[in-house]
Amino acid sequence: MGEMFKDRPQINWLPDGKRLQMRHGPIDLIISADGEGQKQAYRQAARAFDGLLGELAGELGLLRTAINDKSARPKGQVAINMWLAAKNLGAGKFTTPMIAVAGAVADQILEAMCDGTNLTRAYVNNGGDIALYLADGKQFEVGVCANPEIGSIASKVTILSSDNISGIATSGWHGRSHSLGIADAVTILAKTAAEADAAATLIANAVDFPGHVAISRRPANELSPDSDLGAKLVTTGVARLDYFDAQTAMENGKKLTQKLLDKGLIDAAYIVLQSESTSLSRIGDKTRLSAHQSAEMTRSFQSKLEPLNA
Repeated sequence: MGEMFKDRPQINWLPDGKRLQMRHGPIDLIISADGEGQKQAYRQAARAFDGLLGELAGELGLLRTAINDKSARPKGQVAINMWLAAKNLGAGKFTTPMIAVAGAVADQILEAMCDGTNLTRAYVNNGGDIALYLADGKQFEVGVCANPEIGSIASKVTILSSDNISGIATSGWHGRSHSLGIADAVTILAKTAAEADAAATLIANAVDFPGHVAISRRPANELSPDSDLGAKLVTTGVARLDYFDAQTAMENGKKLTQKLLDKGLIDAAYIVLQSESTSLSRIGDKTRLSAHQSAEMTRSFQSKLEPLNA
């Protein structure tokens, strides 16, 4: 498998001269660091990135296999973190380690950046799945996605260092990966990006109304022959749902969200389905959604916007 990625990683400064873009095959990272150790952090990120994709490709067969009680544990550190996130959050559900790949990659590069460096803030953004570091007293503001397809923002959340959140991820049927559910977007805050990534995928899958005539689906392997979902039906279209049907789908997602919150596996979730939204959290008052909302949101959506700590 590693033979597919003999080309070298591409690492370049973005036009602002402050952030790096690191690309290799399907991985496309934007990284940023602030503080005295900035230059060293960037060098360490580049070293950690070199060879990472080949390492993952070498275990791709295992990483695309559904996890069960007899599943073999991968060998590479990123692969192990993917496997653990999928296993811990997806207990009793169909999961493969691939549900955490973007977040686990971001975690690995962030860990390399912070190793022995003096940073105040740093992040690794892997297509919207973000690993985040904040020194004491620092904060980070992130937009909460309403629709990954068009990049519309529902609101913003301010994360403080005292919140102990290092992972942010968004999933939905409009996103880069196939979804079994119909959520437009599920944004998760968690202790790691791998856990946030896995949770966002699982909750987005759970926001669903099986058999509804407004929902179109196709086997995943018809759309992507190498999909880890195989012949499972994935969402390809969702027509307008009435309020009660949307609420039914949302409730299915909220049940799983509450289970993950109760187990301490995630810290907050924000779910969007058409004009409906809801948020659940175990975080105190310091982490909250701001009053900012995008012009694309409907009046109904705006009236239902809640703080994450509600």
